[in-house]
Amino acid sequence: MSDVIELTQELIRCASVTPKDEGAQTLLAERLSAAGFECYHLPFGEGKELIENLFARIGTNGPHICYGGHTDVVPPGPEGEWTHGPFTPQIKDGVLYGRGASDMKGSVAAFTSAAIEYVREHGVPENGSISLLITGDEEGPAVNGTVKVLEWMKANGHIPDVALVGEPTNPDKLGQEIKIGRRGSLNGALCVTGKQGHVAYPQRADNPLPKLAKLAAILAEHEFDQGNDFFPPTNLEITSINVDNTADNVIPHQGRLRFNIRYNDLWNSETLDAKLREILDRTGLHYDLQTDESSKSFLTQPGPWTETVKGAVEEFCDGEVQYTTSGGTSDARFFPPYCPVVEFGPVNATIHQIDENAKVSDLEDLTKIYKRVIELFFEERA
Repeated sequence: MSDVIELTQELIRCASVTPKDEGAQTLLAERLSAAGFECYHLPFGEGKELIENLFARIGTNGPHICYGGHTDVVPPGPEGEWTHGPFTPQIKDGVLYGRGASDMKGSVAAFTSAAIEYVREHGVPENGSISLLITGDEEGPAVNGTVKVLEWMKANGHIPDVALVGEPTNPDKLGQEIKIGRRGSLNGALCVTGKQGHVAYPQRADNPLPKLAKLAAILAEHEFDQGNDFFPPTNLEITSINVDNTADNVIPHQGRLRFNIRYNDLWNSETLDAKLREILDRTGLHYDLQTDESSKSFLTQPGPWTETVKGAVEEFCDGEVQYTTSGGTSDARFFPPYCPVVEFGPVNATIHQIDENAKVSDLEDLTKIYKRVIELFFEERA
């Protein structure tokens, strides 16, 4: 059995459902320390919010390449519905089953194996550094994980020149997509207040719901932009409409809706908030709007770093590799203030599902790709 498959299985056996670690990062630190990496255990938060994080580095000079990943996983759901059990990894017909096989213990194991193999073949980099930033808070609130470790790295002289986040980026097969950015996410809460009354005497009440429905339709139908070369159009989706009214003969006092906007790099939270108020103000209706940003959009312009990763992928995968920005958010969003970042990892077809899995051959090929990324990075910057 290859090192990457053995390590992935060991990590899956650690039932590290956010915010628990269950020994996953200790396992990684032991492997990395034995290969010469200096490891730092970096817990942040308190009590139930305490998150285990690991930073490991070999080499002291630049150029410095950093891999970003997480060992925490989402809850398994009904464990009895798993064919093999979420934390009892099994291989059947060349496929490894277990929670985290794709998201993203398989990727973490692949880069760990690749980095160790690189050091074994080439020795400790004399003019460069390799590091891993591994958090236990990516699937959770993401407040005591990557963002805090990066602050620590900056304070302690560990900021990398480039970063590679190993999130599962490929929809169907390994080598389809490299993420060079992500959309931002803005949450909104819209409230319309009226006057409660009897449905038989509407003249004595003020029903807020027709007004709320009108505002909902206007927001849902608005075209914010048409996208650009790297991003799809900004999109608003209404996620809930709530009215605290259990009586059929009462006009309610208030109605509320919530929405989410996934936006491209043509916007930020301030300009989007202003645009929303401009749209709503045109109606002349009274409303209360609250917005909060859960992540910013970012884009790593195609250049030397993206081409390094693309070149490594193309050596081991058939077909054309695409630069994309689709999908949800990830911890890659925390790197842009510090260094260019791209994402490349396993196939995401079964992530967060019962019987999450990854092909053994994919994880082995991913290890080869990651090792080649490291080699190309140092060769091109020698």
